[in-house]
Amino acid sequence: MSAFENATEFFHACESGKGWEACKGFAEPNAGFDSQAFALTDIQTLEDYIHWMHGITNGPMAGSHYELTTSAFDDDKSTAIFFGTFFGIHSGEGGPVAATGKKCASHYVYVMQLSGEGKVTHMTNIWNDGWALKELGWTQ
Repeated sequence: MSAFENATEFFHACESGKGWEACKGFAEPNAGFDSQAFALTDIQTLEDYIHWMHGITNGPMAGSHYELTTSAFDDDKSTAIFFGTFFGIHSGEGGPVAATGKKCASHYVYVMQLSGEGKVTHMTNIWNDGWALKELGWTQ
């Protein structure tokens, strides 16, 4: 499997909310994570982010889905980039408030650095969480 194919499989497993068990084979142990989204500021490892995504997609926004708009791979930098839109409805239990029934359509980008073996070593999540959380009725 090529590095880009590995990153693509990881992306789909993560975004489908399959959890760490389904994703860990595509990542290096202790892979890093960063984001400037306030909702994610305490998350520093890829594993923790996958747990967070699993919780969101199987809790307050069960039944959510995503659409991958485009992806690219830079061989020289061993970097994969994915741009998509997350669609969710806060209809389940969990989240900062009771279920609002409100929807979000939130754009995001994953930028993944890959090892020589093609596994994710670090991921940056680029996401306007303020927009998404406001759409869901979680902030004013």
